[in-house]
Amino acid sequence: MEKTNVMRILDQKKLEYRSHFYGDTGAISGTDVAQALNENPQSVFKTLVTAGKSKKYYVFMVPVCEELDLKKAAKSVNEKSIEMIKSKELLPLTGYIHGGCSPIGMKKLFTTVIHYTANSFDKIFFSGGRIGCQIEMSFESLRKVIPINTADIIVNKNRSEERRV
Repeated sequence: MEKTNVMRILDQKKLEYRSHFYGDTGAISGTDVAQALNENPQSVFKTLVTAGKSKKYYVFMVPVCEELDLKKAAKSVNEKSIEMIKSKELLPLTGYIHGGCSPIGMKKLFTTVIHYTANSFDKIFFSGGRIGCQIEMSFESLRKVIPINTADIIVNKNRSEERRV
């Protein structure tokens, strides 16, 4: 397979990674991708791009089976509020399309926060910069490419279930 921009950046930095191509599996959602890779969905991260009330952009990475908590995410970057950007804004802003957005190689370097559980895996998975491609590498290696913070940024499902009772 042809190398993506993400792979070229990782090669330049001489970082260890593995690329996984799953284009012929029919995987569409993040959990489908985790299943196609035969990996724990908690170790496969989706990349989400948001805009803060201050008009700054932020990147958040959460496990594919989880949902970004916008309030927790805003707090993690000292914003009053954040919202997801529209799909049509993604390509001009990042250089990536929906479903193929990687935290590595965006047009600009944005503040990036990953869910703190990334620290608990030997390897994590995230988009290789195009649909059908995932990168597997250690969280510490990812930190050598982009500055990345950790925080609790996912919806606590137990709490929302408790509120309903």
